[in-house]
Amino acid sequence: MLKDYMGIISLSEDESNIRSLTVHRPIASIPIFARYRVIDFILSNMKNAGITNVGIFTQTASRSLIDHIGTGKPWDMNRKNDGVFIFNRYLNAAVNSDIKLLKNNLEFLYRSKKNKVILASSYMVCNMDLEEIAYEHEKSDADVTVVYKKVENGDNMFLNCDSLNIDKDGRVTSVGRNLCLTDTANVSMDVFIMNKEFFIDCILRCIQDGGCDTIKQYIYANLKKFDVRAHEFKGYVGCINSVNSYYRVSMDILDYNVMNELLNTSKVYTKSNDSAPTKYLNGSEIVNSLVANGCVIKGTVKNSIISRGVVIEEGAEVINSIVFPKCVINKNVKLKNVILDKNVEIEEDKVLIGDKNYPVVIEKGSYVGI
Repeated sequence: MLKDYMGIISLSEDESNIRSLTVHRPIASIPIFARYRVIDFILSNMKNAGITNVGIFTQTASRSLIDHIGTGKPWDMNRKNDGVFIFNRYLNAAVNSDIKLLKNNLEFLYRSKKNKVILASSYMVCNMDLEEIAYEHEKSDADVTVVYKKVENGDNMFLNCDSLNIDKDGRVTSVGRNLCLTDTANVSMDVFIMNKEFFIDCILRCIQDGGCDTIKQYIYANLKKFDVRAHEFKGYVGCINSVNSYYRVSMDILDYNVMNELLNTSKVYTKSNDSAPTKYLNGSEIVNSLVANGCVIKGTVKNSIISRGVVIEEGAEVINSIVFPKCVINKNVKLKNVILDKNVEIEEDKVLIGDKNYPVVIEKGSYVGI
């Protein structure tokens, strides 16, 4: 177990292509797979590796994130010593910058008795053995180890993610950006392992030198100076940085192999809801779908993901769609390739049809009527 490691989760994530789902929340707290939030996966990876001290550095629109994380009890981080801490970004800070926020909260780093840091983002969804990767990092004696995934669908996924160029010895020589021009790419998963002393020095020098908005930019800008090694992750990775990628990753969970790897390889923890079991009434039909607790279903659900507390009335059809918590889908509604945010109500007889590459998104709290 990684008893000498602390976790830093930086939520300076590009939300420009997923604004319809991040108006009221960061990417980290978007509901996913019926009962989880996006951040649950990286937090659970840290918990499963034995990390008990985690700092989450977030944007100002973080009410839902704070509500979800709470004291950190689901991840066994409600402790007198260490635990989980959430640090909010200043209103006038750059959207995709974490340097100033880290600098202004250096006391969190100094007070921790841990000597090593795992720096990560939330938008890469996977079930990862951080313990194994940390041991490989220590054996290599590198300054930094960055985790990457060698993908074969880089021509239609992982848009704008960092792409690593790696030499035969496993060192990162340069970093580009995936523009979906080729199918193969070494996509960075934005997971970095380093000594805490080195991490703090990077923050201070980045502030002093200027020119870099994030820690990873500073590391990449000094590849000739630092020994940066790459560690390949060979499991499933879902990147959530656009509406299209969120929809496709969500649909992936309906594949048994993906579900088994993501949810059963190591346990994924989340906030408990304690809702009643879902009621399936006479005439309802459920096909290849993921349905959470607390729902009432009288209609048809096919190849869809239904979150907690959803009501689907008789005659309604939900196909290839994602429904967030507490939505109401009234009689004879037809939904296909649609994402409904929380607390949406669809009036009777409405028909909403999107495309699998461009799903229709109905924003939180909307009433779709005449």
